[in-house]
Amino acid sequence: MAVSNHSYEAIVVGVSAGGLVALAEVLPKLDKDMTLPVMIVQHQSHDSDDFLVRYFDDLCRHSVTEVEDKMPVESGTIYFAPANYHLLVEPDKTFSLSTEARVNYSRPSIDVLFESAADTYMDRLVGIILTGANSDGTNGAARIKELGGLIIAQDPETAEADAMPMSVIKHVQVDHILALNRIGDFINKLN
Repeated sequence: MAVSNHSYEAIVVGVSAGGLVALAEVLPKLDKDMTLPVMIVQHQSHDSDDFLVRYFDDLCRHSVTEVEDKMPVESGTIYFAPANYHLLVEPDKTFSLSTEARVNYSRPSIDVLFESAADTYMDRLVGIILTGANSDGTNGAARIKELGGLIIAQDPETAEADAMPMSVIKHVQVDHILALNRIGDFINKLN
C-alpha cells in the first residue's frame, strides 16, 4: 500500500451509522506528529450535545474540538461539525457554519464539507468515507477526485453500515479501499 509523496494539507472524514465505533478505531491511532487537520462530519441528531468531542478528546493524542463559525483551520487538530449545522471550509482556510436546507436528509452533510474543502484545498485534500447507511459523501468525494485529491473508502466488509462506502466505491474512482483497522496507519503515512 504505497503512499505517494504528494503533499497533502487536510483530511475530511464522512461517517454516519456506526460512526462512534469506526472513529474510535481510527482517531486514537493517529500519531502525535501527524499534523494534518482532520475535519469530520458525523451524522447525528439535531439536538446532540458535545459528547463526541469530549469522548474523542479523552481518547486521542490530538486536540479535538467542535467547530465554531469563523474558526481558523489549524494543523494537528481534529474538528467535528456541530449538530444541526453544515460545516464549510472557506477559501481563507477558516470554517463557516450554515443552517441551510438539509442535503441528503442531513445537516451537517458530508457532501457540503467535502465540496467546500475540495474547492479550498484542491489536490492537497484527502477524503475518507466510513460506515453509513445512505449515499451522503458520494458527490463530495467526486468533487475531491475531480480536483485531484485522494479518496479512501472503508472496505464495506468492515463497515457496520455498508451503503455509504459502497456508494462511493460504485460512483467515484476511489484510490484506496481499506479495512477499518488499516485506515489510521494509512493516515499517519500521509504526513
